Amino acid sequence: MTVKYPHTSLIAEHINRSVEAKTKLLNDASFLAALNTVAETCTDALLNGKKIVLAGNGGSAADAQHIAAELVGRYKKERRGLPAIAITTDTSALTAIGNDYGYEQVFARQVEALCQKGDVFIGITTSGNSKNILAAIHSARDIQCTTIGMTGCGGNIVDQADQTLSVPASETATIQECHIMIGHILCALIEENETLSQRPDQK
Repeated sequence: MTVKYPHTSLIAEHINRSVEAKTKLLNDASFLAALNTVAETCTDALLNGKKIVLAGNGGSAADAQHIAAELVGRYKKERRGLPAIAITTDTSALTAIGNDYGYEQVFARQVEALCQKGDVFIGITTSGNSKNILAAIHSARDIQCTTIGMTGCGGNIVDQADQTLSVPASETATIQECHIMIGHILCALIEENETLSQRPDQK
């Protein structure tokens, strides 16, 4: 069977879904304020010598790694490497914890081991209901970390995270496309603080 291209209507539908969701975010004053608040939270933590820890499942795991990489390396500005880690990458830890404690604990156990008071934990879940992300948020709050949720139209994370960034869409792909845009904006806002070009012991 020969597949005929181009599927112009399919392409247009996908792009339009993404544009519609992003336009809603652009015109939502409460979302813009929330994003600024999250950026301030992350920046304050970094200026105080703390770190940002991120986690997600599937495509959201890739988003967590992407955002962490932009902070450790750079987004646009030349500055010192910023302490950020995605706890989605250690296969030995993930499989050991999953085997011994269950998949719901794969992030919570790492948060318990790696996070300290004052750190920021960012949990990414398109449904807002991923049990392992919610468990990690509980662990982070127990340690007195600030918790941030990135989600779609809602879910339990809205009530359980300290701060939440919600995307007005129902399709997973559209939410993830918005999440990585939000991640890039967050990195840009953090980099705007010139003080971050210095190490904490140099201030």
